[in-house]
Amino acid sequence: MSRIALGVLATILAVGAALVSAAQLELSDAQRAQIEERIAPAGQHCMVGDSSCGGATAAASSGPRGGEEVYNAACVACHSTGAAGAPKYGDVAAWADRIAKGPDALHDSGVNGLPGTGMIAKGGCMNCSDEEVIAAVDYMVAGSQ
Repeated sequence: MSRIALGVLATILAVGAALVSAAQLELSDAQRAQIEERIAPAGQHCMVGDSSCGGATAAASSGPRGGEEVYNAACVACHSTGAAGAPKYGDVAAWADRIAKGPDALHDSGVNGLPGTGMIAKGGCMNCSDEEVIAAVDYMVAGSQ
């Protein structure tokens, strides 16, 4: 009895698989397009400058960013909150001893970081040029005197 049941089950599965295969071959182009649209990825990754993605490409930089722009993009996270001991922008007392060391020392700390503190090289802004980091340091100093 179990052999008959297994034989019937195998026959049903074989017929079902044949029907599914036949149904796949009979899809119209419109049906295939609809299915491909439904199962397409939600998005795509494009590299900067890659125009094959169909999206807008990033505009080329017109030169170095100003100090305030770099501060707002990279420095504000620590220098607005005092995170990791960073002197807050506008805090005259916190900046006084640092400013007394002179602009070269401050620029060096901004570009190369300051060992033993939370200040890492370029404040972690690896896409910032040295010139941009120096401009950001000058912006913070000017606003903290």
